[in-house]
Amino acid sequence: MRKLAEIDDLSGLVRDVLGSGCRAVAVDRLRGGSKKGVYRVRVDGAPMTSVIVYSWAEEENFWPGHNGIDTRDPFAPASGLASFLTAQRTLDSLGVRVPRVLLADTSRRRYPADVAVVEDISAGTLEALFESDPARANAAVDDLAATVDVMHRHLAPNYGRVDLLEQGGTASGVSCEQLVLDRALRDLEEAAGRDRRIAAADGHLRDRLHGLAALVTPRAEYGLIHGELGPDHVLVDGDGHPVLIDIEGLMHFDIEWEHVFLQLRFGKRYPVLSRPGLDPQRLALYRLAMRLSLVVGPLRLLDGDYPDRAFMHEIAEHNLKEALALVL
Repeated sequence: MRKLAEIDDLSGLVRDVLGSGCRAVAVDRLRGGSKKGVYRVRVDGAPMTSVIVYSWAEEENFWPGHNGIDTRDPFAPASGLASFLTAQRTLDSLGVRVPRVLLADTSRRRYPADVAVVEDISAGTLEALFESDPARANAAVDDLAATVDVMHRHLAPNYGRVDLLEQGGTASGVSCEQLVLDRALRDLEEAAGRDRRIAAADGHLRDRLHGLAALVTPRAEYGLIHGELGPDHVLVDGDGHPVLIDIEGLMHFDIEWEHVFLQLRFGKRYPVLSRPGLDPQRLALYRLAMRLSLVVGPLRLLDGDYPDRAFMHEIAEHNLKEALALVL
């Protein structure tokens, strides 16, 4: 049984941030965290009524076999306080709205894991706003499009996670497109071992991946991308502005990778985010590769004890059907 944080575990941490007169009155673990714990702590006796605590405790990571990852791989699972702080600082310097950091602590004296306390953007996610207030959501998508433009125009001569590049490191692989192809082929092999429908179409999928990759031409500049920029990873603040969260995977990479994800997650609202000049060959390769990734990733997560199992099954099944539709 995993031991997740409770009110007594977080009270002292929050009091150190907000002052000795502050008292934690409730703690809720927010839905969706698979690599870190995300807790809303409600308080009395402070100027703000709640804060968010991020915990990178080992117990909060639900991914099986997540130890020993290659941190030079842009697609390696992104997690950790250092990655978060570098991403937060990078985005903030560009004027991209991200939660304000109130405390970051690696000492393990306040809490037995790396933690950060950040402002609570309690107005909710863009995804929820689509249902509750479509007009406000559409305005936030317009602002998000401008935010994405700022990020994608922030170019670098090398691809890779921002924390790695900041330290002078070099990402693995020889190009973005080769990394995507190699990963997609691994995902295909794993998916074929897990589902007979993928196994039956293995040859078609493999040929399509190689054929699409052969059409991609080299590139020497890379935009800044979030990596998983769905409406669930965008909060909307009290002024209606988008606030990016789950930013640890921030990296310089082909912006087509981001646009494929945006198209998948925003659906009919994607045209506001779409931009001219995207490479159609990269889009085609990355679209199939991402579908395969979104089959294998959820199934791999379900090998462990991730709690929201029905939701992960739905993601895997939907993307399996979409991947097959691209080749059959």
